[in-house]
Amino acid sequence: MSRAQRAPAPPGALGVAAEPAALLTYLSDLQAWLDARRADLDRLDATARHSGENAVTADVVLALTLWQAVRTRTDELVTVWDSGRADAVARERMSQLIWGRLGGDPATSLLSLVDAARLCDAQADQLATRLSFDPHAADVTARLRALAGGIVRAEDAAHASADTEDDAVVARLRDRLARLKSDAARGADITGPLGALEDDVARTERDLIVATARRRSLAKDRERAVALRTTLADRTPVLTQVAERCRREITDPPRLAIPDVTRLGDVPDEPDRLTTYVQRLGAVERAMERVEDAYTAPLRERAELRYRVKNLMTKAQGNGRAASSTVKAGEDEAREALDAAPCDLAMARHFTEQLEMLVRDLPKGNR
Repeated sequence: MSRAQRAPAPPGALGVAAEPAALLTYLSDLQAWLDARRADLDRLDATARHSGENAVTADVVLALTLWQAVRTRTDELVTVWDSGRADAVARERMSQLIWGRLGGDPATSLLSLVDAARLCDAQADQLATRLSFDPHAADVTARLRALAGGIVRAEDAAHASADTEDDAVVARLRDRLARLKSDAARGADITGPLGALEDDVARTERDLIVATARRRSLAKDRERAVALRTTLADRTPVLTQVAERCRREITDPPRLAIPDVTRLGDVPDEPDRLTTYVQRLGAVERAMERVEDAYTAPLRERAELRYRVKNLMTKAQGNGRAASSTVKAGEDEAREALDAAPCDLAMARHFTEQLEMLVRDLPKGNR
């Protein structure tokens, strides 16, 4: 695989169902890229083992880890694609698999399939140069051309980050490349500086890809936190109404406070603070669920008891017990207890169970 061959450009975007034709082309190209890239990495791995350089071996492991992450996610895509039977929902899921985080291995958890493939390309390029495996590695002109391509990709990533320091780093790399070209044109031996610049460009491109993935991950995490905070804030007045109704309609209601998510403040931008904030949001959400369960349970039980009394009287009409004065009195007691405000659930439960005994089928001889 030459340096010019890269992982295919992905279709669609996160949350958008890509067109079937675009997905088919992407899957086909991605499979071809995986096969070719794995063959390259296997050869690089063999060369690294013979070189005995531990640092190079570690880089090969990272490249193989990235490749495996892409391979695993590609298999998931093929499953969802289902030989072209994927509907719009499934195709939107495929976009999530392409653009969403890979998870799993810490080395790739923050990366998307797109990021991992690009980083694998950059890592393989760097390895090929360091091991002189690339047939163009000895060709200064080709190496300078490859460096220019790497700097362009790093420059694009730096512009996307909107970080002036990243722009400055790439600008320094571009200046070093310009000096090397000038020295080469004068006939100077640039082998040493060229190798050092190749390492720096590959490392910078890799770092920018990872940094971009982290920023994108942070933005998505913050967006989810804002959405959850809004949901919980909207849930507060509903819980308040349920709690007030329970206190008004049930004897001895729960005594739980309604969690107030606004006390957490605004969603922070810093990664560490955001992590803590999300954990606190989760605690508020769980507290709201406990409060909701506590206040709705008595109201739900009273409704179930009313339904049970209704069914018992239907049964009484069927077996002839509805005309019994005892059954009528039992029904009145049960309904009176259930309709009381506030309702004593223990008493309502007792009278409902008593009514169940009264409407039971009697032996034939006693009818």
